[in-house]
Amino acid sequence: MSNKNCNENKNCRLGQAGGQAVLEGVMMRAGERVALSVRTVDGDIKSDVEIIKSPDKNPKILKLPLIRGVVNFISSMKLSMKTLNKSIEMMGLEEEEPTKFEKWLDKHFGKSITAVAAGLGTVLGVALAVLLFMYIPVIASQWLFGEAELVGGMRLAKSAFSGVFKIFIFLSYITLVGFIPDIKRTFQYHGAEHKTIFCHEKNLPLTVENVKAQSRFHPRCGTSFLFIMMIIGIAVTFLFVNIPSTLIQTLLKLLTLPLVVGLGYEFIRYAGRHENALVRILAAPGLWVQRLTTKEPDEKQIEVAIQSLKAALPDDYPEILEVLEAQSDEKQNSEAGGSDTEQK
Repeated sequence: MSNKNCNENKNCRLGQAGGQAVLEGVMMRAGERVALSVRTVDGDIKSDVEIIKSPDKNPKILKLPLIRGVVNFISSMKLSMKTLNKSIEMMGLEEEEPTKFEKWLDKHFGKSITAVAAGLGTVLGVALAVLLFMYIPVIASQWLFGEAELVGGMRLAKSAFSGVFKIFIFLSYITLVGFIPDIKRTFQYHGAEHKTIFCHEKNLPLTVENVKAQSRFHPRCGTSFLFIMMIIGIAVTFLFVNIPSTLIQTLLKLLTLPLVVGLGYEFIRYAGRHENALVRILAAPGLWVQRLTTKEPDEKQIEVAIQSLKAALPDDYPEILEVLEAQSDEKQNSEAGGSDTEQK
C-alpha cells in the first residue's frame, strides 16, 4: 500500500505493518511479505525476506469475525517460532562441537529426534501455560472462597479474584524474565519495533532521530493482545465459577479459549485501525504492561528495526531494494564458495 492511496480523512498506514522482536533483531510483516533483520556477530545488519500466504486469500469462512482471530493466532505462533529459529541462524554464531551423546542420537535417529524434542518442548510449554494461567488461579479462588455455590456480588468477586490472580502471575513472570540479559535486549528490540512502526504510521522519514522520538507503547502490540485476553477471560470465568470441580473448570476454560482469542483479536484489529477516545481507554491496560515488555532501544537496535520495516515495505521505501540485492548476491557467492570447497 503506497501513500498515494491515502486521503485526508484516513491514515491508510495504520495497521499496514506489524512486527516481532527476536534475538538481536526485528521481524516486520506487511501483507504477504515478511522481513527479518538481525545484527550479526560481525556488527553488520543482515536481512531476509519471505513471501507467505496472506490472510486475505483464506476461504471466506476463515475470514469471518472471531474465526479469523483464531486462525491468525495459530499462524502467528507458527511464524513466530520459525522467525525466532531463523534469527539465530542469521546471527552467525559458531556452532559448538556436538557431544558424543548428541552424535549417537544423530546417528541412530537423525533429524527425527530434533522433531520429537521440538514437539516435546511445545507440549511442555502449553502444559506450563495451562498450569500457571488456568489451573492455579482456579485453585487459589477455590481456596479463598470455598466450593459452595455463590450468588450475586460474591460470585462476581470470586471471578474477579481468579482473573486478577492470573494477571498477577503474568506480570510477575514478565518482570522476572526481564532481568535476563538476552531477554532485556529483546525487549529493547521490541521497543525499536514499536517506535519504527509509529514513525512509519506518522508518515515521517525513517531516520534514527525520528524513530527515537516516538513512543515505545503501541496499541496493536501482542502484549496488549494477551492482556485483553485475560480481561475477557474474567468474564468467561464468571460463567464457570460455581462449578465445584477444578479440573472441569480448567477444561471449560480451554474449550472457550478460541472465543477469548477471537474477541481479543477483534479488539486489537479495531484498535490498530482507529484513533479515538474509546480505543485509548480500552487499550490503556495493555499499554501499561508494555512498560515491562519494551525497553528504550539504542541507535544500533533502531537501525535494525528500520531496515526490517523498509524490507517489508519496498514500495514505500524503494531504496532498500539495492541493499537486499547486494545481500542476496553476497549470500549466493558465499554458498557457491562453500560448494567449491566441499568438492575440492
